Amino acid sequence: MESRTIRGAELAERATAGHRIAAILPCYRVGGRVLDVIARIGHECERIYVVDDGCPERTGELVERECRDPRVRVLRHEKNQGVGGAVTTGYRAACDDGCTILVKIDGDGQMDPALLPRFIGPIVAGQADYAKGNRFWDLANLRGMPAGRIVGNLGLSFLTKLSSGYWDVFDPTNGFTALHAAVARRLPLDRVHRGYFFESDLLFRLATVRAVVVDVPMDARYGDERSSLRPARVFGTFLFGNVRNTAKRLFYNYFLRDFSVATLELIVGAALLAFGVVVGTEAWMTSARTGQPTLPGTVMLAGLPILAGLQLLLAFLSYDIAAVPRRPIHPALEAAAAAARTGERQAAHPVRATPE
Repeated sequence: MESRTIRGAELAERATAGHRIAAILPCYRVGGRVLDVIARIGHECERIYVVDDGCPERTGELVERECRDPRVRVLRHEKNQGVGGAVTTGYRAACDDGCTILVKIDGDGQMDPALLPRFIGPIVAGQADYAKGNRFWDLANLRGMPAGRIVGNLGLSFLTKLSSGYWDVFDPTNGFTALHAAVARRLPLDRVHRGYFFESDLLFRLATVRAVVVDVPMDARYGDERSSLRPARVFGTFLFGNVRNTAKRLFYNYFLRDFSVATLELIVGAALLAFGVVVGTEAWMTSARTGQPTLPGTVMLAGLPILAGLQLLLAFLSYDIAAVPRRPIHPALEAAAAAARTGERQAAHPVRATPE
């Protein structure tokens, strides 16, 4: 058994050569399930950060008392900050310790740590900056998912596509994720949402730095865990947050950073659509009030701008979908950081010219 363990550690080290993997486990009312999650995290992971997010069950004390894994470090919040606050605390600690890939796994056992290599794989291969789970990839795996979650995810996925610009990803609230540390350092972690909107808001923040995001297929697992998420309570937060982020993204990408044909399509298309709707609504109300039929010219005056506006908005949408980031940014960020460190060393130890 010992030789197999050593062999597993060697294989994991080779697969992640040059990378230091950290697992971040936000914990709130997870009980002893977190111990099983820690035990199933493989050798490819060098550090494990258990974030006790003001847990009334004192998860941090439980882990320190029962866990003997030397990779584990317990971080504590005196007051509950939400899943986003717990994850950002773990991100900062892992970055400070020199870790290069940050994997977030829930401490309640819903996520299988054995899938961790799938998430770090695209980042190690230089194909992505951020990998997230997608429970909808294999439809056969949805039988165990509650119907309410399926319907809710469909709506949230579309809203998040619109607010983030990542039109090729799905299941935005999935919390099994992996992020390159160089990209994490570029994100305004202090401004990322602290609650359940964290994953969706993080996608918006990643879009602002043009990070590449990929979906990783995974199974949906539901056991006896107690979820503190109440859909009715967070509906307004998700709706408002996505609408706000959509407005920010469009302003950043099509007005502040660039002004292109797509910008004109958006402006003119929205104006024509609004004009046609206003004219058509007024004509309909006038006809209903007077009992007189609407003149053909008035119908054309409303209908043509609506059709033209929709065509322009569809053209803008096509441009926006084609603009999804495709080139990972973490190699360039790492190169820039390495160059900066080299410059600092040279400045600290200048090479003196040898007299002839």
